[in-house]
Amino acid sequence: MAPTQEPIRILVVDDHTVVRKGLQALIATEPGMVMVGEAATGQEAVELARRLQPDVVLVDLVMPVMDGIQAIAAITRAHPRIRILALTSFAEEDKVYPAIKAGALGYLLKDASPEQLLQAIRDVYRGVPTLDSSLAFKLIQEIQRPTELPMSPEPLSEREVEVLRLVAQGLSNQEIADRLCISERTVRNHVGNILNKLHLANRTQAALYALRQGIASLDAP
Repeated sequence: MAPTQEPIRILVVDDHTVVRKGLQALIATEPGMVMVGEAATGQEAVELARRLQPDVVLVDLVMPVMDGIQAIAAITRAHPRIRILALTSFAEEDKVYPAIKAGALGYLLKDASPEQLLQAIRDVYRGVPTLDSSLAFKLIQEIQRPTELPMSPEPLSEREVEVLRLVAQGLSNQEIADRLCISERTVRNHVGNILNKLHLANRTQAALYALRQGIASLDAP
């Protein structure tokens, strides 16, 4: 008789207790999966990943202390064997590319059906990339859309480059404002200037541009 396959060991990372408990209840219904731990911050996730060595980590992208993208990058660097599935509440296109660059093998919205989530966990565990279909379509559109206009002869200022780098890391305007100790309105103005100078349509294109040009890197938290 063939040996019984070991269950997929899962670490759940989300700053909302109700989400963690909901995922725990769902995973408990699947015989081939077991939840081995839970974390409320990215920093906790990195420590638990080291200690528990799960097969798959479900990571929310918006968390305190250390956000999901930073946690994904840290876990992937330290433990390449661990598979990462990013799980978020919103179709934040400007976070998709940074999450994938950081090492996430899958990206799913939290409004996905239980069946979709369980299948995504299985796929990621097997090393098969998985991406929510709506996000995949948007990402392909942004990657394939060329900039028809030349860049403005006016170069980005040092502050604008700094803002662009943080946009590429998936930070919101408020998070960038907090990081740089400036107002959220000032950040909005900088982002607007960046888009105008580079002739880009939105933050997603700006993030892709920064990552392609080497202005931003997700190698370090």
